[in-house]
Amino acid sequence: DVSPVVAGLIGATVLVVSVSVTVFVWTCCHQQAEKKHKTPPYKFIHMLKGISIYPETLSNKKKINRIRRDKNGTPKETGRGNLLVDAAESGLISSDKAPDGPNAAPHVDQLPIKVDYGDELSPDQSLTPGGSKTSSPSSPGDDVMLGELTFSVDYNFPKKALVVTIQEAHGLPVMDEHTQSSDPYIKMTILPDKRHRVKTRVLRKTLDPVFDETFTFYGIPYSQLQDLVLHFLVLSFDRFSRDDVIGEVMVPLAGVDPSTGKVQLTREILKRNIQKCISRGELQVSLSYQPVAQRMTVVVLKARHLPKMDITGLSDPYVKVNVYYGRKRIAKKKTHVKKCTLNPVFNESFIYDIPVDLLPDISIEFLVIDFDRTTKNEVVGRLILGAHSITAGGVEHWREVCENPRKPVAKWHSLSEY
Repeated sequence: DVSPVVAGLIGATVLVVSVSVTVFVWTCCHQQAEKKHKTPPYKFIHMLKGISIYPETLSNKKKINRIRRDKNGTPKETGRGNLLVDAAESGLISSDKAPDGPNAAPHVDQLPIKVDYGDELSPDQSLTPGGSKTSSPSSPGDDVMLGELTFSVDYNFPKKALVVTIQEAHGLPVMDEHTQSSDPYIKMTILPDKRHRVKTRVLRKTLDPVFDETFTFYGIPYSQLQDLVLHFLVLSFDRFSRDDVIGEVMVPLAGVDPSTGKVQLTREILKRNIQKCISRGELQVSLSYQPVAQRMTVVVLKARHLPKMDITGLSDPYVKVNVYYGRKRIAKKKTHVKKCTLNPVFNESFIYDIPVDLLPDISIEFLVIDFDRTTKNEVVGRLILGAHSITAGGVEHWREVCENPRKPVAKWHSLSEY
């Protein structure tokens, strides 16, 4: 037998739990229904010759696992190993095990002293300080025609979508002296917010590429078109080093009216004007060299005033540290990702064994990258210290480190565009 009081308490508890579960289930269903009927503001559709490549239902859970292979075509793992074996192929320690915070044990990387630096560059090499490679005699200059770009602009009023079709380019310069051709592709950005960043596929060995690719951007009110600028960056793909920049096209939409239908435009490709680039923020790093132990300690301290890279008006930055001997990348590391901030604090250190006689040929590159779970990570800016530093502040910082052994030297540096 159960007393009436106990039975009442049990009944009330069951009633409260039932109501809570019902409310929770109803709230989840309501939110899911709202998401289905609401168009994401910055999702786009990519059409290639009438075929939808990246539809709105693109799964965000797809992952591409890249397995490095040796010359015989057999898979090869890159584990934690000594960089003295072969840094360009398999000596890079996994970056997923970077130290967490300033109190964590630092990583010690040894530079490959006996590696043949005349070997071919590694395919995953992203950048070579001081220039990606020897400039081609036909590289674009002030007196070289860079060609023309043809594209069209349209606006879909029912869907509030801007439709940009990159059609073709003509008369591009030769960027590969071996094939006397180029491997062009185009990156497009909508300024000034740079929230829309897309690119076409690479077309091999052609100076007159026909792309015929359509990008549809949703969530752009027609009233805001007058404030936007289309920026087309024409590049030539390079498998073993940084891609060559052919030129750029800037198209303010203030002079384009797609309200009456598709507007087709042809613009001359101009030499890239680096002065127009907006501020990429600043990065504070500390370097210290121990001549007795022959070790360089690199500390990524913090960054500030980074540009907005996400729809939320913030970024998810992390820093990738590349170490070069001459023009050969021999080590790479990265910090942890700092979520939703434009002023991240990293405080992560890395230690490298560098003999004194190799110090004049060493360069350290810092790439500030915005992490994106659904699309490709984007480089916010970069900084180079050492032999290939391109700024006066970078040269001065490296000089102070070399002239003041055992003393940590920390400085702020403005980031340049990648």
